[in-house]
Amino acid sequence: MVIAYVMVKAHTGDADRLKDDIEAVDGVVEAHIVAGDVDFIAKVNVETPAEVKDVAATHIQEIQGVETTQTYIAMD
Repeated sequence: MVIAYVMVKAHTGDADRLKDDIEAVDGVVEAHIVAGDVDFIAKVNVETPAEVKDVAATHIQEIQGVETTQTYIAMD
């Protein structure tokens, strides 16, 4: 299993809808609205690093309202 955390910056005022959309992506096990430099943190649990890329770079980034993402893969 590969666990990763995707930091999401958004440009929408509809945080609850965006959180629901992020959580609906296959591989996302939880998402949280946070304060700070990013608006959401999504935890991803998938089989391979390639799947992390697919979740973050394809599915999360295509959600309307998502501005940018940064992905961190857990090393332990």
